[in-house]
Amino acid sequence: MEFNKSKIMELKEKFDSIINTEEKGNIEFWYARDLQTKLGYTQWRNFLEVINKAIVSCESAGISANNHFAKVSKMIELGKGAKRQVDDYMLTRYACFLIAQNGDPKKEEIAFAQSYFAVQTRKQEIIEDRIKLMNRLEARERLKESEKQLSKNIYERGIDDLGFARIRSKGDSALFGGLNTMQMKAKYGVKENRPLADFLPTLTIAAKNLATEMTNYNVTEKDLYGEEKITDEHIDNNLSVRSMLNKRDIKPENLEPAEDLKKLERKVKNDNKKMLIKSNLPR
Repeated sequence: MEFNKSKIMELKEKFDSIINTEEKGNIEFWYARDLQTKLGYTQWRNFLEVINKAIVSCESAGISANNHFAKVSKMIELGKGAKRQVDDYMLTRYACFLIAQNGDPKKEEIAFAQSYFAVQTRKQEIIEDRIKLMNRLEARERLKESEKQLSKNIYERGIDDLGFARIRSKGDSALFGGLNTMQMKAKYGVKENRPLADFLPTLTIAAKNLATEMTNYNVTEKDLYGEEKITDEHIDNNLSVRSMLNKRDIKPENLEPAEDLKKLERKVKNDNKKMLIKSNLPR
């Protein structure tokens, strides 16, 4: 899910508005009922299901949920002066992160919150960087799945792993203006044993994925057999994607390489650990 700067600012202000701090002012926490509305849930019972999933995720990771989900009660206004006591939770940043991870990913508020609660600072540019990283990781996972499906499809049609590598490389050559996979690795300074896609920008990853999905579809629909026919199909699809990009003055081979995704994944894990250490609720 893509966010422009104005949307990020709008959502950031919404989530900033519900931050609470304990008396000493050095630990932030959120109330679940405040978070519920900001995450786009209208019914408490539906949101409670997400909270319970998050608690299970916390315990499954070997972390005491009591340190991050504190059950409380509070009075709410019902109108005409009436009040009612309701259940609520005090949540740490880590608890909010787990809730976002277990929420409905189709909600834009959920997609934003996954990055918002994952960083220790509330600076907008840090959140923007995190969202861009998560978009790139998501695009890379989609490409892995489509290439896995292509490998399976062509294996069933008598093509081995070496044949798959040749087909993919010729597809890359079509997409990158004549540069095959190994030549693009050399251009980007990528080691031979590392996937090129781990160093591609999000746009190029998405382009490769689109061409691969088109090949998967047509291999099945046209019932293609043999390396030559499937290679021709994959080349045509990559040329089509390249043509579309060229019309927007984008040449994939001229885009700057992106940071190694493996390093970024490790950074995400380290950030999550730091968040966990710093976010225990006060006792």
